[in-house]
Amino acid sequence: MTLRAVFKNWAERYFSDEEAVILLIVLIIGFAAIIWLGGMLAPFFTALVIAFLLQGVVNMLTRRHVPEMIAVAIVFLGFVGVMLALAFLLMPLLWNQLVNLVLETPRMLTSGQQWLDELQAQYPTLITPDEIQNWISMMARELSMYGQRALTLSLSSLGNVIGLIVYLVLVPILVFFMLKDREKLVGFILSMMPEKRGLMSRIWNEMDGQIANYVRGKVVEIIIVGTVAFITFAWFGLPYSALLAVIVGFSVLIPFIGAAVATLPVAAVAGFHFGLTEEFAYVLLAYGIIQALDGNVLVPILFSEAVNLHPVSIILAVLFFGGIWGFWGIFFAIPLATLLKALVTAWPRSLKSQFASS
Repeated sequence: MTLRAVFKNWAERYFSDEEAVILLIVLIIGFAAIIWLGGMLAPFFTALVIAFLLQGVVNMLTRRHVPEMIAVAIVFLGFVGVMLALAFLLMPLLWNQLVNLVLETPRMLTSGQQWLDELQAQYPTLITPDEIQNWISMMARELSMYGQRALTLSLSSLGNVIGLIVYLVLVPILVFFMLKDREKLVGFILSMMPEKRGLMSRIWNEMDGQIANYVRGKVVEIIIVGTVAFITFAWFGLPYSALLAVIVGFSVLIPFIGAAVATLPVAAVAGFHFGLTEEFAYVLLAYGIIQALDGNVLVPILFSEAVNLHPVSIILAVLFFGGIWGFWGIFFAIPLATLLKALVTAWPRSLKSQFASS
């Protein structure tokens, strides 16, 4: 059988249905628009995600017999209030702690060198002075590189202040109209779709609830884990508690890897602050308990409908979509992987191929 015949049979099997071809074209156009126009349309996509999250709260209020416009107004005002609180309370605190951490880095390096010297004195055959100097030089180079990147980023971003202000104004406006005119916008999109869209409707009905539950559950998980981590670190008197709590909270976005990566800054700050003492062990023990409760208690409660994906598929999805779309790609990696799986499962095959396989 020639290559042309193989390709023809494959096309007849998977693309004999007109709706499947239209769905493929829609998917290609959508992915291409996000990849090439993602930066330009970032405020729109951000507003779309936020409106998607807030729509569940609006639906909850309307089910309690609250008029839709009043529900939209309540939810939108709550969203604006949370954003203002983050902008004027949390962000300055995180920025101050980040600046203090950078300023304190030389002292941490000095303490680390003293600790390595003591370790070398206790175990002279295990660690040589040359290895210690190599470690110190490597850490200094890495910190210098990150400092230069941060300085370059801060200088290059000075000219984008107006763009940031426009971004902060556009997103709330878009969120309001997406909530207010949701039916009109959905109707307009459906009017451009073909009348025969049984496959699209079937896939959307299967994915809508899963994606909504996953995204809202992940936001709640970030808030709970970050808050518990902040309270725990502050109770132990650990410096930079808010900054570390934010890192720990967002680490839940990356399955299997995020918790391990977040352990490094927590252990480093606790080690430099407490030294190798009981307090250091207690901080790591409390952090381990937080991660264990998150994985074994919180996640099963928030995500009762487990995503039936192999761990390898999840890691590949995080790497692929994160590489394409950055933060949002990591955030939606699992829903997008689930969507691809649903597409493969529900994709129509020709009757001829089905009879042949049976």
